[in-house]
Amino acid sequence: MKLWIVRHAKPLIDSGICYGALDLAADAQHTFQAAHALAQVLPAPCTVLVSPLQRCLQLSDALSALRPDLKPQTDASLREMDFGKWEGVAWDAIPLAAMQTWTDDFGAHRFGGVESANEVLARVAQGWNAARQHKNEDHVWITHAGVARAVQLISQGVLRVDSASQWPKEAPGYGQWWCVNG
Repeated sequence: MKLWIVRHAKPLIDSGICYGALDLAADAQHTFQAAHALAQVLPAPCTVLVSPLQRCLQLSDALSALRPDLKPQTDASLREMDFGKWEGVAWDAIPLAAMQTWTDDFGAHRFGGVESANEVLARVAQGWNAARQHKNEDHVWITHAGVARAVQLISQGVLRVDSASQWPKEAPGYGQWWCVNG
């Protein structure tokens, strides 16, 4: 199986703001550029799954306009981590104690009260396992940096983390993609 992890285009939000499940639009021009580049390299046929968040749906729609052979389907398991009450708050305005509590118990703590890193890993692993059932197909996930990081771990057999140091730092840039063999 070859899995294309595609990150949405640059969202329309100021830098330094905490956002995950916050439903933001992406820059239209950057979305079109990303879709154009992706349309040229994706194989046919392939299965395309998309996070239900607006910034991913925009890229999916732009890609479908260029490649009508692709039939994207939304998949809630591909949404970004939900930071709950911290969504839309400047990172430097989040109390240091809240950040420390999260990093002290990174895998299990629900930062913002909604979802932990290990819960994200578990939901992404379900999608990974479903895709692996179709080993001879290419799969495309139009998704987020957090999901890309989770895939890095899952592809290495890591299904739980305890500390923030275990969570990958790297992710595809906005409008970029990685290919992972599974």
